[in-house]
Amino acid sequence: MYLFKQKDTLDRHLSTARNNDKRIGFVPTMGALHHGHLSLIAKAKETCDLVVCSIFVNPTQFNDPSDFEKYPVTIDNDILQLTDAGTDVLFLPSVQEMYPEGLDVKTHYDFGSLETILEGAHRPGHFQGVGQVVHKLLNLVKPDQLFMGQKDFQQCLIVNRLLKLIDSKAQLVVCPTLREPDGLAMSSRNMRLNATERQNALHIYKALIYVKGNIHKASFSEILNNASNQLKMNGFDVDYIELVSMEEDGSVTFPKATGNRPVYAVIAAREISSDVRLIDNMLM
Repeated sequence: MYLFKQKDTLDRHLSTARNNDKRIGFVPTMGALHHGHLSLIAKAKETCDLVVCSIFVNPTQFNDPSDFEKYPVTIDNDILQLTDAGTDVLFLPSVQEMYPEGLDVKTHYDFGSLETILEGAHRPGHFQGVGQVVHKLLNLVKPDQLFMGQKDFQQCLIVNRLLKLIDSKAQLVVCPTLREPDGLAMSSRNMRLNATERQNALHIYKALIYVKGNIHKASFSEILNNASNQLKMNGFDVDYIELVSMEEDGSVTFPKATGNRPVYAVIAAREISSDVRLIDNMLM
């Protein structure tokens, strides 16, 4: 595996690959890697000649500075995992390398209503930061395919919108959420949970299962209210729990009943004892 920390050396290496008609797959991450990330690497290897992974904890997408400071960093282990997974290239830039002119957002991206609901409503400025860093990385890597996990449901929608806004040729490939044997969605933030908190985090998965099992038995509002109350009774502050559908234009609606489009349950809640915010979703 080649490791690059500077943009120019990465560009030279990938330019050679492109000149040799290599298909490039790209997996952007913030590190603290788990099997969910590695499944994206494996998927990219199925369809691409060269797989690039980036590790960069992007400061501009953290609306809470303390959350940025607490984000787990496990670089040495990440490198070992990527090497074992057969990753071809790792891009490991510094903040200065990615933002030589400072952290002020230079471009405003029109993400429409996607930026004002769910994660957007609870993390103001978050998706502008996501757009900024993904745009920079896409300009550097110029991938044929971009691989992301479904756990970051709304972020996938944002990146899909970004690809259209910047007229990128990259195809977004959204891969299923990987879960632990007990159902907990794999997440880098799980590293911040002790054994008791980790067990308690399962209530998020249980809430999704409850909603899925009852979606035809009561009104959506009643089901969601019951699931939210269960989370609160088990030590969570609930930012949102909603049922959503995706429209053809990539926007999100909040249906009142099942219809022709797929419905997803989406959750964001903070485990109070650990102060760790977790997100998850499930196709209903």
